[in-house]
Amino acid sequence: MKIFSRHKKNFAGILSAMMIFSTSTAFAYEDDGDVIKEVPTDIYTWVQSTPRGNYWFNHKHCGYRVREDGTLDLNTLMVPTICIYDNVQIDDVIQKRRWRRLSLRGYDRLAGRADYLKFDLSAGTVQIVERVDLDDTWAPLDKDTSGEPVELKSIPVKDLRYNFYRTILAWARKNNELIIGRSRGHLSDEDADLPVDEVPINKIFIPPAIDD
Repeated sequence: MKIFSRHKKNFAGILSAMMIFSTSTAFAYEDDGDVIKEVPTDIYTWVQSTPRGNYWFNHKHCGYRVREDGTLDLNTLMVPTICIYDNVQIDDVIQKRRWRRLSLRGYDRLAGRADYLKFDLSAGTVQIVERVDLDDTWAPLDKDTSGEPVELKSIPVKDLRYNFYRTILAWARKNNELIIGRSRGHLSDEDADLPVDEVPINKIFIPPAIDD
């Protein structure tokens, strides 16, 4: 799958500091001599491309929130995502920061962003709890934590978020046992005995795919 590139540096990955590496990769196009970039596909799943960016979610590190007692909150699914920008989107982000008189330090190397999503499965909402601008080594430049919960049912079909969020939820439903096994906490006795159709990820309404 293709991603956009601007600078002649390899993306190490948003979790490079945790020494996560991959031999399974998706390659970018070469733009005016730019080197091919890579996104580790054993960590990230590509969902969609637009003229301005490519959208991926981290299927390896999505998981349920852990309560203080160590049990998993099956109503709260946390999912890291990334979007890699093209040059036009990069320039647009920089221009908007200039208008708002925000710091431009490091933004000559802006490459994309990471969004940390919180799905409240009982309320049927999604919230960007943190949005981080990334440079061309995927190091953070700035972050925004002002995101508010949005009702999933209120997102129009033509909105980019519609397909992105529904794809993540559909994957989570299909791979729920895998997610639970990878989460740091453990199931409460009550949740361990839940019938399959009562598990929150199986109860939430997931809108149909656009092609359906």
